[in-house]
Amino acid sequence: MLEAISSTSVSAGQAAMRATETQAVAPAATSVIQSGDGVGFDSVMKQVTTDTIGTLKAGEAASISAMQGKESTRRVVEALMSAEQALQTAVAVRDKVVQAYQEVVRMSI
Repeated sequence: MLEAISSTSVSAGQAAMRATETQAVAPAATSVIQSGDGVGFDSVMKQVTTDTIGTLKAGEAASISAMQGKESTRRVVEALMSAEQALQTAVAVRDKVVQAYQEVVRMSI
């Protein structure tokens, strides 16, 4: 996976920018749901998942750039903290979805 990311043309500056942009994913998703624009739950989840994957890739790209001496420690830490937060959020959402599914399965017909 690291080889695939290192071969991409994502610069460390772009990685840090993407990491800071995706920190506001949850409020953005909430505003889309509340606005009633006809956007479905599946499209919101797809967008959040895509943003999370982008944040994780940005963190890895920043780490690789730091190993090559192209990135400052501060930016690497910021990108990795954003990636960690995105991963924790994704795991929490997954756990809630599994819990909700299990509750639906337990319902009597």
